[in-house]
Amino acid sequence: MKLGYITACLPEMGLEELVKWSSEAGFNALELAAWPVDSSRDYQARQIDAANFSKEDAERVKELFKRYEMHISAMAYYDNNLHPDPELRSGYISHLRKVIDTAALLNVELVGTFVGSRPDKSPSENINEIGEVFRPLVSYAEDRGVKLMIENCPMESWVKFGLPGNYAYSPELWEALFNEIKSDSFGLNFDPSHLYWLGIDHIQAVKDYAPKIFHAHAKDTEILEEGVYNFGIFGKQIDPTPWKSGWWRYRMPGWGEIDWQKFISTLQECGYDKVISIEHEDPVWEGTEEKVKNGLKLGLKHLSQFTIK
Repeated sequence: MKLGYITACLPEMGLEELVKWSSEAGFNALELAAWPVDSSRDYQARQIDAANFSKEDAERVKELFKRYEMHISAMAYYDNNLHPDPELRSGYISHLRKVIDTAALLNVELVGTFVGSRPDKSPSENINEIGEVFRPLVSYAEDRGVKLMIENCPMESWVKFGLPGNYAYSPELWEALFNEIKSDSFGLNFDPSHLYWLGIDHIQAVKDYAPKIFHAHAKDTEILEEGVYNFGIFGKQIDPTPWKSGWWRYRMPGWGEIDWQKFISTLQECGYDKVISIEHEDPVWEGTEEKVKNGLKLGLKHLSQFTIK
């Protein structure tokens, strides 16, 4: 089982520097961020310019990873593919197709994204529209030897306060999505951190959805008792910030409340032997490149106890 991380946490680092540092730090896989050059949302980067990626670029990237004995676990581009603004939606989907094309050129099997949401429609209507949007996208990916995977993050209050921004965060929604999009090339980038604060048993979810787990994120969750008292489960209501409820926060693996030995053991028992990819959104280890790198090293050190390279 390989250990890696999603590169969105180091947006200022160029690809060669990033691959070199990651190899020397002890990682053996990267989930490469590929947002558009003009993207402005947080937790995003573009170590790969998918909009302008060529066969020659692919050969250079493959040689770089080979030189440092590194592996590309997936391409990452997470935006709202159901956005109610037709122009924005078209742009997101167009770029997602370019990321799929890039993955194919690099012989990378997986592309991660969000299904998204539109707040002007009901949850059931959202699921139906996701089917209409994603069936052609999954077919496009299949034709190029690529699979699409959805991270199970609620992206709460992302599009509209109080509503989820990504209808793919629970077993109920997974069942609905997999019923809409019946394909072996459509699955999950499974992240236990979201399930933990939602009160969903992430261990049982691994067992129930193992065939649909294409890739696994490693992000921990810490419950903040004072925040629970002040805000309750609906989170901060006065001057809120999307996905920062005030009663929980994301942490590096080992610095929250998830039992990583149990989680990884369950994945292994269910036949998963691919990549555990750290998603760094820990506010304690943010702010400078050095702090981000140190946070990644801490996560790697903790996870390394439970894996064999």
